[in-house]
Amino acid sequence: MIGEYKQQNLLGGSNLKVFISCDIEGISGVVASQEQTSEEGKDYGRARELMTDELNAVIEGAVQAGAKDILVNDSHGSMRNILIEKMHPAATLLTGSPKRLSMMQGIGPEFNACIFVGYHSRMGSPGVLSHTISGGSVANIWANDILVGETGINAGIAGFYGVPVVLVCGDNVVAQEAKQLLPKVHTAVVKEAVGRYAAKCLPPQKVKNLLVQSAKDALADISEATIWLPESPVTFKIEFKDSGLAEAASRMPYTEVLEPRTVSFTADDYITAFMGLRSMIALSRG
Repeated sequence: MIGEYKQQNLLGGSNLKVFISCDIEGISGVVASQEQTSEEGKDYGRARELMTDELNAVIEGAVQAGAKDILVNDSHGSMRNILIEKMHPAATLLTGSPKRLSMMQGIGPEFNACIFVGYHSRMGSPGVLSHTISGGSVANIWANDILVGETGINAGIAGFYGVPVVLVCGDNVVAQEAKQLLPKVHTAVVKEAVGRYAAKCLPPQKVKNLLVQSAKDALADISEATIWLPESPVTFKIEFKDSGLAEAASRMPYTEVLEPRTVSFTADDYITAFMGLRSMIALSRG
């Protein structure tokens, strides 16, 4: 049911409930992996502050659009990055890991809209810090033969619950990726990729203004929003970086080895298929 329209979710005003998934690689000023996105990195603390500031701008835009109930899921690494003491008081934070739905923990049919903040493009693309779930093991992922990154994978989880993704914030490459999959989605480009580890970045004040307005605009256009959900049965196919990773992943029951580096898992519904996807990736590393 790709692009299916779900009227009951398109409420507004005092009923508006917004779910936000916040990653770090798509934040303006973040261009280095170990130094900025790892807890041991020398610039990690600074990156956390930039991440929290961008999140706060989106929350503020949602509040101005009428949102009364906002849940934020910290979606990077250990999922303990957002500085709660500096977070906008209008939102609630879901932090820590592991989480059953990972970057989308907390999403449900009660939400009217979903926003992605600090998102990056899929592995193999020329975006800043591009990867798909695991930069060390995953080369490509397909959902029902549609090449997807984290934007697509997580949009499918939102779609399973009837929730449209209305705004994706990050670099210009993830914005293009989002538009290709979700034609009516709004995007906010906070940096332009020069390479995988370099970008032309907007300064924080410009980013704040952009994100506040983008969130307001996206939620104002919620009546135009569509959900994205691949038809059942759902097959996730993973191409790993080497055959050993695929061999380890194939230990999971009901997987199919398609090629030396490629395995797949099929389920009747999207969430079960997603669980299989995450399990295969976890097994590949151990």
